[in-house]
Amino acid sequence: MIRVVVDDLAFLPSDAIVRPTTARLDPTTPAVSRLEGVGGAEFTNRLHVQQELVVGAAVVTAGGGDLPAQFVIHAIIQSDTEPISRDGVARAWRSALQRAREWEFATLTAPPLGIGAGNLSVEDSAEVMVPVLKSHLGNASFPGDVAIVVETPADREAFEAVLHRQGAAES
Repeated sequence: MIRVVVDDLAFLPSDAIVRPTTARLDPTTPAVSRLEGVGGAEFTNRLHVQQELVVGAAVVTAGGGDLPAQFVIHAIIQSDTEPISRDGVARAWRSALQRAREWEFATLTAPPLGIGAGNLSVEDSAEVMVPVLKSHLGNASFPGDVAIVVETPADREAFEAVLHRQGAAES
């Protein structure tokens, strides 16, 4: 099932939260930054890499603090040499969904990937994420329930419009 909900990613329960990041595991939006505050030192102490990760990769860490999920999937969508793009977001989203399948996470929450000032619009993010998600769910048992967590009713409408066009809406 695919749902689109207006909520705060840092407080919606799931098995794992998808966290769009840079190649150094830095947050990419204020909504994603809130995860660090809720997770506290227990979570942020896990956000260290010895070398930069590649755009399109995804890695799993434990959650921590008061995060509503036991695990976090960090989807790498940007580096110093590769800015946020539709292709990079698609690759990172595929990787995040693959990690969810491998770890057998039944429920997953994710914000629109790649949005923000100078980056993708919510509509572009939806047009990238929905087909990748539909393809994944058609071929995998995990995750069974995915909530796209948006901040405004307008963002929800943008995702729902793409879901309806793709025939995948259940929100």
